Amino acid sequence: MGAKRGELERIAAALERIAPPTPEPVDWLASPAYVWSGESTRTVLALKTTPLETLRGIDQHKAAICSNFARLASGAVAHDMLLWGARGMGKSALIRAAAVATQDEHPGKLALIQVAPGALANVTNLIAELSVQARAFVLFIDDLGFGAGDTQDNLALRSLLDGGVMARPANVRLAVTSNRRAIVQRNAAEDGALHERDERDNALALADRFGLTRGFHPCDRDTYLEILHAYTDPLGITFDEEEALAWSIARGSRSGRTAYQFACELAGREGFSL
Repeated sequence: MGAKRGELERIAAALERIAPPTPEPVDWLASPAYVWSGESTRTVLALKTTPLETLRGIDQHKAAICSNFARLASGAVAHDMLLWGARGMGKSALIRAAAVATQDEHPGKLALIQVAPGALANVTNLIAELSVQARAFVLFIDDLGFGAGDTQDNLALRSLLDGGVMARPANVRLAVTSNRRAIVQRNAAEDGALHERDERDNALALADRFGLTRGFHPCDRDTYLEILHAYTDPLGITFDEEEALAWSIARGSRSGRTAYQFACELAGREGFSL
């Protein structure tokens, strides 16, 4: 009997050694940003992004988003945010830059939490944890889009924004970016006008739930060059405008992202870093 008990104790000890350690509780007041997978949280010790002053051609968007972030950090009523439109025009960069600017003005008052794709179904658990924290939080859902037949995340987000049983606390707001105004399905089925209309109605029902929406559009020639100058002028780098425009044509996009990529090319030639 004693030998059997000893064997069981050895097995139990071995299982304890191979079992994963109990995760440490998250300190929601310690870091400027976090990444939430739906099951675990990773802290981001430094939130690095393009400075607000370098983001050109979107001045009205910057003012609206930064004002909303500041309101949230100060405890005032703030909106959920939807940034939609052309890719590469600074939607995600603006969210990160606004968070950094707000943290500089209101130290310790606000954190950015990036929600991983597919984690929306469990986001109410995260919100319940955040609701008791003495801090404001922006849940950042980047490049949102739904695949064909993917209604679960759509409905989960709609319920979260407006209409769920559990009221969302005032210290938690959403910032969502999408390449499409209606957040339409990326691979919409082509099985008739009625189905297409239903899908669009569902998407618009989601978009309508955001209190603050801003549309981003492809930039014109002058804005593209202005964005490029924002990166190159501080380094004292000059460039040929025709080459810069040819770069954008070759990539099929005249956007802030394309300007940044060309600035990286120029800086690399000179041995600089951006």
